[in-house]
Amino acid sequence: MAQGPDTTAQAGTGIAELDDVLGGGLVRDRIYLLEGTPGSGKTTAALQFLLEGAARGEVGLYVTLSETTHELRETAASHGWSLDGVEVFELVPPESLLDTEQQQSLLYSSDLELGETTRMIFDAVKRAKPSRVVIDSLSEIRLLAQGSLRYRRQVLALKHYFARHGATVLLLDDLTAEPNDRTMHSIAHGVVRLEEMAPAYGAGRRRLRVLKYRARRYRWGWHDFTIETGGLRVFPRLVAAEHKAGGAARDRLPSRITGLDALLGGGVDRGTSTILLGPAGTGKSVFALCFAAAAVERGEHAALFAFEEDVGLLFDRAGALGIDLAAMQAAGRMFVEQVDAAEVSPGEFAHRVRARVNGDGVRTVVIDSLNGYQAAMPDETFLLLHLRELLQYLNRQSATTFLTVAQHGLVGDMKAPVDMTYLADTVILLRYFEAVGAVRRAVSVVKKRSGEHEATIREFRIGREGITVGNALHEFQGVLQGIPTWVGRGNGPAFGADEA
Repeated sequence: MAQGPDTTAQAGTGIAELDDVLGGGLVRDRIYLLEGTPGSGKTTAALQFLLEGAARGEVGLYVTLSETTHELRETAASHGWSLDGVEVFELVPPESLLDTEQQQSLLYSSDLELGETTRMIFDAVKRAKPSRVVIDSLSEIRLLAQGSLRYRRQVLALKHYFARHGATVLLLDDLTAEPNDRTMHSIAHGVVRLEEMAPAYGAGRRRLRVLKYRARRYRWGWHDFTIETGGLRVFPRLVAAEHKAGGAARDRLPSRITGLDALLGGGVDRGTSTILLGPAGTGKSVFALCFAAAAVERGEHAALFAFEEDVGLLFDRAGALGIDLAAMQAAGRMFVEQVDAAEVSPGEFAHRVRARVNGDGVRTVVIDSLNGYQAAMPDETFLLLHLRELLQYLNRQSATTFLTVAQHGLVGDMKAPVDMTYLADTVILLRYFEAVGAVRRAVSVVKKRSGEHEATIREFRIGREGITVGNALHEFQGVLQGIPTWVGRGNGPAFGADEA
């Protein structure tokens, strides 16, 4: 049984996340502008707006000046939609205006076409009596007006007409006639812009921004979105300050690696972020996996987002170290996701992380690595801002975060692609060093905001039993530079001391 028309104060767009950006949806009986270049997703969003109304028992009318009815139905079918509940009015000029022999010599044909076009739109509205209207597109009306004054008057006439008939109207503008014309911005009650960007490599990116919304608080800034089968999927910009801090105690979380926990003063604190910093191959991912596995052993849920390594190889490598990721995943305790930095936007990635924390109860998050995360960002400044908001959000949710960063080089002076250390609560530094004709590894905690920690440097090994961290290298100098010197007493260096 069909339900009656929805009479609530706001009209949903059919895109829940866009309604969130708009502060709840669209105020009814107003005119809104949806602008963007061709291919940015305007038609798809407009169809979702009308189909949402049809699902609520409202009459919808799509007036098309630029696309045929057949093209619209094909677009809808590609998303699995049927337009049976929406009236499509394809506005074509009358034959008399297309016949050159019947054109008037004293009047421009555009004058006749504009007046006839407006009359046909009004007639379609009278017949359908719609609650929701889409007019696609304003570029055709602007071309017929042949001037900003006549165009503004025509749009104002449309606005007053729809105000009398009580319809919520979405006007589409493809910005092909006058890209810099802002006539509609002052007339429309709200303006939403869609943008499509083409990075130098990887998939195209789409984002939207609310430029104007009268008397309404909305979510400012750019919001990433994608067009998938089923319509637009919007990822509202994450603002950590909007989320309340969690009430869980800041208890100490051990890694179950004895020497490492000693370096950390017992472990990392819940609801903090830790960066594992070092050159490629030093074991950053392995340390992060150990923290995630320890969380699962405590009965918690953990999530690993792998930017660099194939998930299959990651499972094999973890298994060789005694960490059974497959069993943890099968038990529903560990969520492992492969992230393609060339195909995902920062907003979508933040949405994935939030979904794991809010929906699956994840309290330990591993991002491996920030180098791959940076590749998904158009600018280093934006990377810092996105990451700051994400880390603050996770901290407020009492989720403990581990991030790996690969530095350039192997020994000697090291440089990171971007300095993230000031964002983290804890920084664990990993290094290669040369000693007694062999390449070895060392670990040290160089920063920890909460609680005490060791200031020493310890050697560690990675083997079939996992990670073994030895005693502090008290009698050596220059370990972090890669070529240590012996400064102790006795017969010389004795690396590889027993585990503490």
